[in-house]
Amino acid sequence: MPHTTLSPSARSTTPRAARACVSLLTALLLTALAAPAAHADVALPVIFNSHMVIQRDKPVNVWGRADKGEQVTVTFDGQTASATAGDDGKWALQLKPMKANATPQSLTIKGNNTLELTDVLIGEVWLCSGQSNMEFRMTQTMHAKEQISAADHPDIRLFDVPKHISSKTPQETAPGAWAVCTPDTVKNFTAVGYHFGRELKDALRVPIGLVGSNWGGTQIEPWTPAVGLEQVDSLKDNATNGGIYNGMIHPLAPMTFRGILWYQGESNCLKGDTGIYTDRTLALVKGWRTVFQQDDLPFYFVQIAPFTYSVAFKKRNDKLTPESLPLFWEAQAACLTKVPNCGMVVITDITGNVNNIHPTDKIDVGHRLALWALAKTYGKSDLVYSGPMYKSMKVEGDKIVLTFDHTGSGLKSLDDQPLTYFTIAGADKQFVEATAMIKGDTIEVSSDKVKTPTAVRFAWTETAVPNLANKDGLPAVPFRTDNW
Repeated sequence: MPHTTLSPSARSTTPRAARACVSLLTALLLTALAAPAAHADVALPVIFNSHMVIQRDKPVNVWGRADKGEQVTVTFDGQTASATAGDDGKWALQLKPMKANATPQSLTIKGNNTLELTDVLIGEVWLCSGQSNMEFRMTQTMHAKEQISAADHPDIRLFDVPKHISSKTPQETAPGAWAVCTPDTVKNFTAVGYHFGRELKDALRVPIGLVGSNWGGTQIEPWTPAVGLEQVDSLKDNATNGGIYNGMIHPLAPMTFRGILWYQGESNCLKGDTGIYTDRTLALVKGWRTVFQQDDLPFYFVQIAPFTYSVAFKKRNDKLTPESLPLFWEAQAACLTKVPNCGMVVITDITGNVNNIHPTDKIDVGHRLALWALAKTYGKSDLVYSGPMYKSMKVEGDKIVLTFDHTGSGLKSLDDQPLTYFTIAGADKQFVEATAMIKGDTIEVSSDKVKTPTAVRFAWTETAVPNLANKDGLPAVPFRTDNW
């Protein structure tokens, strides 16, 4: 309150005015002291807004901010839950598991003020993240015009983090809003995520929520929170700021998801990450499962496509060779045994052009991710969800006999031509082109240049577009039987 001084002349000549001024100042001061403190409105994270989908059949996290000590009550789908804001103004609660519901409902949050979210559905919610091949928009893909024009799906809802955000500290907010899937809203959404979600909707007949958070050209490290690194021995001492996690994933946590889709790795392959990428993926998964408070959260990822890394990026990394990509594929495949509850999609057959790091066929990528989810997360046991994976080898004379898991209804050549990209070596470790023949559920590999074979490699070069698959059309995983 400003201090008011009256001059001596004013005090002597205008006593009534002086007394009136003092009375006014006193009244204003008393009014200010009697006024209640201003209340902060109850607030929600950006991931909670109208048109959203809430995960079915799981306890659902709801959180936000309010005044210290303020009681917040959430009402939705016939249930009510309350929480009290702590000293830091944060509050959190859980709604009990709910059944899928495609009928729009309102979700009400009441504190000192009331918020109402409208057109809220209950169904399956997936996080779609990674670098440019996950960020790849519907407008950039093959058959874009037809696919976009047909994307009128009231029961699919899309949430995109539209900006690339990196921060030194975890952020509570990020841009974004839920939208009903229409040709207009889908055109700039992740194509892989959309095609995955559309297949899920057709198979499960429930609402689908897709959350896209992607940044082209990024490595896996800045997506990884410190809490993930702390859980992996080989990375405990690694210094990573987790800047993209802080800016583009932390604002979404602890959203209740059904699972995570991940399509990233090109940037780590470019810098020469091979074996360590397995542990980097483990750290990412452990970290995200921790912050989303779901220890069993499914994690399905895409093995990166064939591409001429050693040629295209020679100036940036002259240590790259045609075998750098197969070694990276090997590190990705190793996640299947090291990372619990994960799955890997192989796309060597749909690359289209090994000089294009962004294959434009995202329909098949989304389809193959959906197969993993439908089989492993939703229990569709009759589905073949993976291509052949190398299991074992046996030397029989001048041949090596290979056995595989995930042969489905049998092995085949995708183009009905002789099998390609098999090589074989003897004790001299010199690999030569080999002949590979399908024999039931096994493959016999040989070469007249190797009389006593000891090892086989399949698709062991960055330009490999092989034709081995199962009869269900899913390509085989690149592999080697040696560790040379």
